[in-house]
Amino acid sequence: MIEIFAISNVLLQDFLFNKSFQKNGNDLALLLHNIQFLVHTEDAVKERYCGTEMGKLKNIEHAYLLIDKDKIADFGTFSTARLDELKVQFPGLETIDVGGGSVFPAWCDAHTHIVYAGSREKEFVDRINGLSYQEIAARGGGILNSAARLRQAGETELLESATARLNEVIRMGTGAIEIKSGYGLDEESELKMLRVIRELDRISAVTIKATFLGAHAVPTEYKNDKAGYIRLLTDRLLPRIAEEQLADYCDVFCENGYFTKTETLQILETAQKLGLRTKVHAEQLSHSGGIEAGVATNSISVDHLEYISDNDIELLRNSGTMPVFLPGAQLFLGLPSPPARKMIEAGLPVAICSDFNPGSCPSGNMNQMVSLACILYKMTPAEAIMAATTNSAYAMELSNNLGSIAVGKKANLFITAPLPSPDYLPYYFGVNPVKRMMLSGVFIN
Repeated sequence: MIEIFAISNVLLQDFLFNKSFQKNGNDLALLLHNIQFLVHTEDAVKERYCGTEMGKLKNIEHAYLLIDKDKIADFGTFSTARLDELKVQFPGLETIDVGGGSVFPAWCDAHTHIVYAGSREKEFVDRINGLSYQEIAARGGGILNSAARLRQAGETELLESATARLNEVIRMGTGAIEIKSGYGLDEESELKMLRVIRELDRISAVTIKATFLGAHAVPTEYKNDKAGYIRLLTDRLLPRIAEEQLADYCDVFCENGYFTKTETLQILETAQKLGLRTKVHAEQLSHSGGIEAGVATNSISVDHLEYISDNDIELLRNSGTMPVFLPGAQLFLGLPSPPARKMIEAGLPVAICSDFNPGSCPSGNMNQMVSLACILYKMTPAEAIMAATTNSAYAMELSNNLGSIAVGKKANLFITAPLPSPDYLPYYFGVNPVKRMMLSGVFIN
């Protein structure tokens, strides 16, 4: 267990937990009313939405929402609410007027790297001056730069800085998040990162999934012995991580200059045998076979996809693997857009996530990611909202409990100021629309 007594009192006071640092919600029922738009409601829960289904977002105008403890208990048009019956059924029912605001399910961000040490703004300037991502990495920048800094950082320091970033994304509407290791690149540092992620999950009100990404890059000490580093991952680290239950997933950066398709399969298949579900960083900087490896190992997601091929699209159509777009990283690195419209028209589901990290996307603002999906990929607002809620929850195996307004799902949601329509959220980009945030049925600061 991490010793967290040294964490800043200011950060602890600021950390957006619920009332008693618990995850089991309110004791009393709440009735939210005067809701202009109740966004993305479901009468029957779906695990994911594919193709044209993504554009069929169901919203209720002039709505109410009933929350019992940490769960959604009922919703509908306010004129149909049976208030007298509800007050009998739920003694002490508290009613809250949301002032004509809209209620959205909280964003689900299934791809982040928010546990890291230091920033990389010098590389940002280097790219402006013409260096590529690969050129910066060859000079010792990129992932290896972050690894050098993280190895020097203690667990308390990492926990404190990650807490601040977690606060930031919660304020912008994120209620579930996946966090990867991958900036340690040695046994001690990778385990240190995973322990910090597990501690964040223990003390926070958000839902957190942990991913082992030891295969993020080959560390300097193994630059002439890549096979030896892969053996470290498969023979030592993965068995220990599985035994200590430090991760939910195993991920690999399948890319030219990093890990080949064959090496990716070797690592993922080892993880599978140890009971870990898999993910893949795929087709980001080139076409490298990451999607093929992901589908072959029944990965829950393949992420990035700027260089996806027609054959990859066909493979994904016949799989349970979620394609994940990371528009913040694509924009920040100046990469081509993935063919979102082609993929949706082919019947695929897609998810939108942030890739919050210090090198290629120093932002976890999911509102902005939804806007970028509309602007860069020509996704409709309904499709982008669906991609950042139910479909991104699916990429963490959480869509049965999060990602929409449905009876029985956890009450993770946010309230906005009055909006002309739900489409206004991605249209009015660059601001934080969240006025109040609820996690597990409790409003947080």
